[in-house]
Amino acid sequence: MQMNLNVISIMPESPAIVINTGPLIALVAATKSLEILRQLYVRVIVPFEVCAEIIEGGADGFAVSEFHSAEWLEKVVAPVQISCFLRNAIDVGEASVIQTAIDKEIPSVCIDESAGRRLAKMHGLHLTGSLGIL
Repeated sequence: MQMNLNVISIMPESPAIVINTGPLIALVAATKSLEILRQLYVRVIVPFEVCAEIIEGGADGFAVSEFHSAEWLEKVVAPVQISCFLRNAIDVGEASVIQTAIDKEIPSVCIDESAGRRLAKMHGLHLTGSLGIL
């Protein structure tokens, strides 16, 4: 009887995650790139509102060049319709992450801020943050 030992996997890839501004910036600060996300996830979705927050820093803003060069990120090109509850409870970036995850039926989000994390949990989403990614 022969066994096939050719399959080696240290960490399984997760299918998809919706990510907020803070973790994107933190990952660039820690690793000088966003490549770790591509290694961990099949899809990394960045809501329109988060894209706007990142590029608000201008061409010379921190993490802007790394964000633009990560062409594999799924950058949403239109604003999401955020529920009144989310819009009034937390920052628009975190609200758009949670709303996008709900709308696209993506079970995982990456948010660092405690208020956003609490609301993501209330909506039944799986959470990670910058440290969880690292």
